[in-house]
Amino acid sequence: MNATVRVSRIEAMILSPVNSDSTPCSDATTKRNANGPEGRTSRRLTGWQVSVGAITGLWVVIYMIGLSWPALLDDVDTVHAEAAREMLLRHDWVTLYTNGFRYLEKAPLMYWTMAASYKVFGISNWSTRLPLMLATLALALATYRLGRRVYGETGGLYAGVALITSLGLYVFTRFLIPEVMVALWLTLGYDLFLRSLEQERPSRLVCWGIAATFALNVLTKGLIGLVFPLGAMGLFLLLTGSLRRLLRMHLISSVLVFLAIAAPWHILAALRNPPAGQARGFLWFYFINEHVMRFLGKRVPAGYDTVPLLLFWILLVVWLIPWSVFLPQALGGVARWRDLRRYAGALDPRRRANLLFFLWAIVIVGFFSFSTRQEYYTIPALPAIALLVGAWLARESGPQATESDRMAGRISSAVLFAIGAVATVAGAYFLLVSHTPPPGVDLADLLKKNPQDYNLALGHVLDLTPQALGAFRLPLLGASLGLFLGTGANWIMRRRGSPRAGNVALAAMMVILLACIHISYGIFSPILSSYKLAEAIQGAYRPGDVIMIDGQYSDASTLNFYTGIQVHVLHEPSGNLWYGAKFPDAPHIFETPDSLAAMWNGQSQVFLWTDQDQPKELQGLKSFLLARSGGKSIFTNRAPGG
Repeated sequence: MNATVRVSRIEAMILSPVNSDSTPCSDATTKRNANGPEGRTSRRLTGWQVSVGAITGLWVVIYMIGLSWPALLDDVDTVHAEAAREMLLRHDWVTLYTNGFRYLEKAPLMYWTMAASYKVFGISNWSTRLPLMLATLALALATYRLGRRVYGETGGLYAGVALITSLGLYVFTRFLIPEVMVALWLTLGYDLFLRSLEQERPSRLVCWGIAATFALNVLTKGLIGLVFPLGAMGLFLLLTGSLRRLLRMHLISSVLVFLAIAAPWHILAALRNPPAGQARGFLWFYFINEHVMRFLGKRVPAGYDTVPLLLFWILLVVWLIPWSVFLPQALGGVARWRDLRRYAGALDPRRRANLLFFLWAIVIVGFFSFSTRQEYYTIPALPAIALLVGAWLARESGPQATESDRMAGRISSAVLFAIGAVATVAGAYFLLVSHTPPPGVDLADLLKKNPQDYNLALGHVLDLTPQALGAFRLPLLGASLGLFLGTGANWIMRRRGSPRAGNVALAAMMVILLACIHISYGIFSPILSSYKLAEAIQGAYRPGDVIMIDGQYSDASTLNFYTGIQVHVLHEPSGNLWYGAKFPDAPHIFETPDSLAAMWNGQSQVFLWTDQDQPKELQGLKSFLLARSGGKSIFTNRAPGG
């Protein structure tokens, strides 16, 4: 069986039962549809099953395989995982704690889902990540469902596939951050909003559903969960001259629904965390410091770098690679300003949806253009871009496609192939100049540290050197070949007039590329995680021993999560523990060089985590190296085995 036949069968299996505008796929299908409602229902169910099966299958292969590996990371992973673990142990679902300190800066919904996962499945790597992975699947299916309703079966399928195989969604589900959940509530809310526009007077259930998604977003990410959807919907109604529709959306009862869901936790958190000691209470810290002051770049304590503005906008496109290469054509479906002025609220449903999706993305990137911003802050905008791209891909592959559409697809594919070829050449170069490190060499010894970049989510990637790349030869080879073959096959298939087969090639390419990224992530993880050091401590720990971090708590929060033991910190209160340390009930775990020396010469064994080869705090003290991994070490005051 030749390659063309195999591709054709795959294409037929995945895509042939559906069509971009729910139009017939064949004469036989036309006859079945003409036979009445039974035929139409049967065909619709078949398309739905195939699409959901394809998206779910991609999710399983990309996101669920390898869920337990690698270990959780210091800082963003284990600080959040520890908060969920302590929530479960304390039976306190209102006030978050980490390492015994009040942790008031985050909304609770993501932590509730993780604690529930721990309750059902126990505490492990995979149970920690499971809620986020389920949210990722829900987001892809919600995107498919919205696209299917607006653009037809194929448009929905392409939107869901583009999202689930996109670079950014995968990269930023490797960390425990709530952006995927934010995107999920936005997608569901905009779906309901479009439904409300189809009704002369929106139903109460639709309006209450919109209010519920607002509330869930506030419980996930704070006030931006309200700002984003209100901003996009408000701009949409303003631009289409439809502001009067607000009066029909059952505002009073919808506000009550929002408050019924969102208000209880905020009220309880304020009551249980009033001003005390040096702490000004939950309301000031959560709303003023973590929202207003963060937006203005004046949050205390500092610690969040800002991605350059132009790069931030470019990353919105980068995160949807490879599908963003079709974005220029997709944007052509957005209503132009002169059309808005001419037709206002009379836009057809597709253009109406296109405008809303465009505003969805613009409001998010526009908001953070005036604030501090990280690389992943654009992730909630990805479904909007995926929907626009999915609509155009469906049009290109459907019977209504013009020669101009086909030509645009071929041009974009040629550009993508050129990018893939350049990346392949770069990968080949690095393969030639790199050499596999000798066994036992610590990857950290091959890196060039750039601590000034570590406040960026992907800052550690800048530490890589040609020598360090030798540890990544296998995934580098796989990614290079995958990019070349995938972009090349897509280009060839589109030149042959088969864009559907080209899209299958791109989806398969992304499965390979994301698998290579996962392998690379696992190889690099000891640099970002102290898990191996936590294992070494667990093998030597006895009740009464002390674990201490030479630095901030977040530098080695992995020790706290994996050992389940409260750690001491050889540092003044800072970072995640700064505000919690101001409450009178805060544990006394902050040490000084003098208190460390006293403990070091005492009866208990002390395990000191450090990222220094010769920490100055141990000068003059007898110490023993227990373990080293990822450029970090554990020193102890007792000889191993002694």
